[in-house]
Amino acid sequence: MIDKRVKNAKEAIDGIKDGMTLMLGGFGLCGIPENSINALVESDVKDLTCISNNAGVDDFGLGLLLHKRQIKKMISSYVGENAEFERQMLSGELDVELTPQGTLAEKCRAAQAGIPAFYTPAGFGTEVAEGKEVKDFHGKPHILEHAYEADFSIVKAWKGDHAGNLIFKGSARNFNHPMAGAAKITVAEVEELVAPGELDPNQIHIPGIMIQRIFQGEKFEKRIEQRTVRTKE
Repeated sequence: MIDKRVKNAKEAIDGIKDGMTLMLGGFGLCGIPENSINALVESDVKDLTCISNNAGVDDFGLGLLLHKRQIKKMISSYVGENAEFERQMLSGELDVELTPQGTLAEKCRAAQAGIPAFYTPAGFGTEVAEGKEVKDFHGKPHILEHAYEADFSIVKAWKGDHAGNLIFKGSARNFNHPMAGAAKITVAEVEELVAPGELDPNQIHIPGIMIQRIFQGEKFEKRIEQRTVRTKE
């Protein structure tokens, strides 16, 4: 069994260069690879194209990369709570490609499965369909969408073993699942790294064959993007 462990986030992102395309798991601030993003910020790599559901908030996660102008293009489903993301998009400083959320997920999953393209009705009749091939299925128009092509995919999991097998926890599974194995190199950041055999094989969400590097993160903040509480009676 191949041991895919690396020492830390800095070693995990080794090889990421200016101009590369990255997939980053998470939804808002839920399940984002915090340590890996911080390592990217410290590396000063620039002109990145980032594929992520959204960019979180101004001062955390991908917002840190936006603040340092390290991202050239964002491919997301919505802007979200990130005011800097919105400002850069409206000012023309940042190239933004907004994609229907389900289509974005499927473009990741297609890349993971080795499927080059697929047809979907989502986005037909809107700007999303401009310049794309259209074909009718059962009398309904569908647009051709191509799977993403990324250099690195960076995901975050709850538990993993030395061979790269991963288990996600709750809603943090989100985009981490379809992005694992969807790029040339997939980095897995985990909360708990265990020896082979310690994970229940029936609970494994992603097999180790899809992962090239794995490390145990530290000091996870796990911020809540929008906290909603009930008034105390």
